[in-house]
Amino acid sequence: MKIRKDDTVLVIAGKDRGKKGKVRFAYPRKQQVIVEGVNFVKKHSKARGAARQAGIIDLEAPLDISNVMLLCNKCSKPGRIGMKKLEDGRKARFCRACGEVIE
Repeated sequence: MKIRKDDTVLVIAGKDRGKKGKVRFAYPRKQQVIVEGVNFVKKHSKARGAARQAGIIDLEAPLDISNVMLLCNKCSKPGRIGMKKLEDGRKARFCRACGEVIE
C-alpha cells in the first residue's frame, strides 16, 4: 500500500469528493484509510454506565484506498506514486508528476 499514516490526500470519489485531509489510520490488509474530517457516518450508541453517553455519534468511517490520491509536497498536485531504490539500497516513494521523493 503506497499511502501511509500522516500523508495528505485528496478524495477523488464518493460523497466527499474534492476534500483534502490527513490520513489518521491506514489498514493495509483491508486496503482502507481513515482521513481526518472526511466520510462521517452516524452511529447509534447505547449508554455504558457513566463511561459513555447514549445517542447518535458522528464517526469517521474508512475509505477505500482507490478513492484517495496522495498530494505531493513539492508540486502540491494529486498524483500517482511510484517506488524506486535509492543509492543506499532503501526503497522510497516518489511523485510520478515531478519526480520528487516523498518521505
